[in-house]
Amino acid sequence: MNEELNLEEKTGFSFAREAYDWVESAITALVFVVVIFTFVGMIISVNGSSMEPNLQHNDRLICVRMFSPPQYKDIVVITKPDNRNNPLIKRVIATSGQTVDFDVETGTVLVNGVALDEPYIAEEMELYMSDLDETYPLTVPEGHVFVMGDNRNNSWDSRERSVGPIDERYIFGRVLYRMMPYDKMGDPNKAYK
Repeated sequence: MNEELNLEEKTGFSFAREAYDWVESAITALVFVVVIFTFVGMIISVNGSSMEPNLQHNDRLICVRMFSPPQYKDIVVITKPDNRNNPLIKRVIATSGQTVDFDVETGTVLVNGVALDEPYIAEEMELYMSDLDETYPLTVPEGHVFVMGDNRNNSWDSRERSVGPIDERYIFGRVLYRMMPYDKMGDPNKAYK
């Protein structure tokens, strides 16, 4: 009888210890996830069609904080909200000190007088100088980047005065990986690097 009581006490103690270990592990994992997504990266959802054909509405992306200045062709997440109060997901076209211009006849973007090779865009840009809010050529201010969507004819980006060149302090990070949809998982820039 005494042995049965000891077994029950040991089993009860073992269960309590096991439950404590599980709770401790869950709290540690939760703290780890919060720290990672606060200081290192985040998961963000594409909202809209401005980055088509590369990123589709509702694609889920892993974005990592930028610890170095953004570079040409980086897809970045901008915390300065759009006109619908969503973060912007755009491609860096020009960086500090570079001059952006447009060739209206060909629909191409010029950076420092050179037409960009842009295999990632949805279609040629239909552009009329009357469509542009800013005066071009435009030199990107120090500490800023000029961003555009890949779907040039349906993108709210740096061409709009209300957006303009983006202060780098508003850039949360660079898109590293597409995690959904599963059939398109991977680096959304892989084909263009």
